[in-house]
Amino acid sequence: MNMKKDINRLKVVLAEKKRTNKWLAEQLGKDPATVSKWCTNTAQPGLETLLQIAKCLEVDVKELLHSSKEDDAVYIKLHGVKK
Repeated sequence: MNMKKDINRLKVVLAEKKRTNKWLAEQLGKDPATVSKWCTNTAQPGLETLLQIAKCLEVDVKELLHSSKEDDAVYIKLHGVKK
């Protein structure tokens, strides 16, 4: 079993919204290197920051996270996230 799991979907959502790491860093007033770490899942944003990211990208905060439930993770992978 692979122990390293991607916790957030930030890189995917940025691509779907046709936005860049640099754009998000500017919107949040963060260092682009920090946003890059979030996108590669080497670091995670705090809850307040996650809410700010969702607002900037105009998505539900749930769309930024992988599900912690196996069944939900399979559903998301096969069918995409439902609004």
